[in-house]
Parts: sequence; C-alpha cells; structure tokens
Amino acid sequence: MCRSLGITVEEVSVGRARLRMRISEDMLNGHGLAHGGYLFLLADAAFAYAGNARGPVTLAQSAQITFLRPAEAGEELLAEAVERTRYGRQGVYDVTVRRPCGEIVAEFRGQSVTVSGRPGGVS
Repeated sequence: MCRSLGITVEEVSVGRARLRMRISEDMLNGHGLAHGGYLFLLADAAFAYAGNARGPVTLAQSAQITFLRPAEAGEELLAEAVERTRYGRQGVYDVTVRRPCGEIVAEFRGQSVTVSGRPGGVS
C-alpha cells in the first residue's frame, strides 16, 4: 500500500518511525485540498511501522486524528511516530504529520494491541 501511494519509509527503530509522502492530484478532495483519508493513512502507516518494529504482530485497536492545517497537491509531508507507552499487550503512539519546514498539519494518536500468530486467524 505504501509503495502504491509513493510513501517512503525513511527510518524505523523500536517504537519510532518516519515516513514521507507527496500529495498528488489524485489525493485531493472536492475543495482541492488533500483528502483527510490520505493524511490519516500516512499517519496510520507510521504508527504501524513504529508498533511492529520490535515484533510480534501489533495491530491498531483504535485511532483518531486532528486536522490542523490543509495540505495541497505537490506538497511533501512527513509523518513521525513515537511510542508513548507500552504495557502488556497494549501500546499508545503519537504521530505528527508536518511539512518539512516543521509546520504541523495533523496530530494522530493510535492505540495498539499485540496479538499472537497472524492477524485474522490466517495460517
């Protein structure tokens, strides 16, 4: 999914990840701005990389995003995920989506759960 949208994984370490994505014309909403779903997807992907860096399989349990500024076609965005806490099977991660100049576009918080085996019971 990341490759098909041009998302680049720049850094992954235990509890941290940084991804980059350029907003294309195909990602715009009816107002000519980046559709929130794409901003959420970028943040969620960073969350997934940060949460799964240490293994075992970690999935999103819930997530929310706050859109603070619009983004436009051609803009490049960075998503930086940081693990805030992990206890047992639960984790909390914050992701900041920003322009390279540092201006924040969105803030995301995800809660994770670690599962045994493969997701969905598929063997």
